[in-house]
Amino acid sequence: MGAEVERKFVIADPPADLDRWSSSHIVQRYLVVGADGFEVRLRRRDGRMTITVKHGVGLVRSEDEFEVDLASFERLWPMCDGISVEKRRYHVAERGHTVEVDIYEGPLAGLVTAEVEFASADDARSFEPQAWMGNEVTGDPRYTNQRLALKGRPRS
Repeated sequence: MGAEVERKFVIADPPADLDRWSSSHIVQRYLVVGADGFEVRLRRRDGRMTITVKHGVGLVRSEDEFEVDLASFERLWPMCDGISVEKRRYHVAERGHTVEVDIYEGPLAGLVTAEVEFASADDARSFEPQAWMGNEVTGDPRYTNQRLALKGRPRS
């Protein structure tokens, strides 16, 4: 399995100029959700369909993603109805990194998060987030997308 090194933040006041950055619409559903952070996710993002297997909690998680053909995706999609997340993701350039700003829709409307992926844990630890990125929630299980899909928006 590959590794995902990522920090996550909750944004109280997103930048007003997000529309100047490229964005994509994402809908994802969960086939498997384990208490230990294991998940199998289906995602549709701007016409591209993938299945992702993740494991772990915190800064470094294992992750593998595979493209899925339309017929397979359509067979699997109804199996996970109701365990979903929908969002608009903006790709914001910030000091040599791409900050993925997610504006959630549907039952999670009003929640805005930022994720930054890194090449290594050392790179992640040395990253100084901008003030607008808000409170860090890396490793807080209430803010994983699978938990948001199952339990909804956390109460602060």
